Order: sequence, then structure tokens, then C-alpha cells
Amino acid sequence: MSINTRLKEIGLELPEISKPGGNYVSVNVRGNIAYVAIQFPIENDAYFFQGRLGKEISTKDGYEAMKLCALNVIAQIESKIGFDNIVGLNHLDAYFQSDKNWDESPVIVNGASDLFVSILGDKGTHSRAIFGVESLPRNFSVGLTTSFTIEQ
Repeated sequence: MSINTRLKEIGLELPEISKPGGNYVSVNVRGNIAYVAIQFPIENDAYFFQGRLGKEISTKDGYEAMKLCALNVIAQIESKIGFDNIVGLNHLDAYFQSDKNWDESPVIVNGASDLFVSILGDKGTHSRAIFGVESLPRNFSVGLTTSFTIEQ
């Protein structure tokens, strides 16, 4: 089943791929590993979920923000490599900015993890790390980087 077919089944579609905000590439392949640069909650050049979790952004919206970041990762991989060439998702690093008393980061990162497993099945299982940061570009509440093993 194609990635686009699976997305349609759950009511989603791939957004346009975003362009790098600096001197780097969105997907970098070294050997059989593809590294996807940080993806933010952007959909077709529109910015979403800007602010701090626990202040301007609720935990529920943070989950949706991470889901959108994961959808952007999927769009990058499909555009640059094609999901037919993916062996599996290895690892993700999730970044968030929050109010000082907010402490629900595993819940929001599940937005990405749940989408990857839903779309990719066993190929979507992964390890992950979560980092609270002082700020993210354009005041995004979350960001996501990933690595995938690809067929050679």
C-alpha cells in the first residue's frame, strides 16, 4: 500500500515540502541512513502552533503540532527518497519550548510517534529523545528531526 493511500485512509494528505531556512539540505543521505533536518508545524508555507506549551499552546494542540511535524518529515522522505525505499524509522529527536511549569512532553511527542506507527506499521517503531529548549525559530512550539534506514 502506498504512503498516500494510507494517509487518505486516515484523512490526511502530504503538505508541500518546506524549504530549508539556512545553508543545509532537508534530507541528507550517508550510506544507508537518511537524516531529515528539523521540521516544524508548517503546512503549505503557513506557520501553526507558535508560542509556548502550557501558555499559548495547550497539550492537545502540542500533540497536533508534533503530528504536523511528522507529516512534514513524511513529505520530505517521500519527495527525496520515496517511502518504497525505506527499511524503517530509526530515531527521532523532539524539541519543544514551554512555560516553566509545563511537564507533558511525552504526551505531545506521541503525536509524532503515533503517526509514524499508524502510517508505517512496524517500520515506524523507533527510539526517541525529547529536549526542552529556551526558544525555537519563528516561535514554533515544537520541532522534530529523524533518521531512517534506506535500502541500498
